[in-house]
Amino acid sequence: MNNNQVVNNQNVQDAPSIGFAVLSFFFPLIGLILFLVWKDKTPLKAKSCGKGALIGVIVNVALVLIIVLGAGACLMAI
Repeated sequence: MNNNQVVNNQNVQDAPSIGFAVLSFFFPLIGLILFLVWKDKTPLKAKSCGKGALIGVIVNVALVLIIVLGAGACLMAI
């Protein structure tokens, strides 16, 4: 019965977290680290961090490409 209570307590602490997802979006490296640390103990919270970090990296790469291509187009127009 005691093991059952420990498992239930872990499930209560493990829930998807919007706060950690937003933090991971703006700081993807922190999100990756949190994902790797929490993936076994709190998989739902870790998944939130991983998704936030992945989306943050994709958005950052897209913005860099847009800026570089936009600057290149401006230079070509001169």
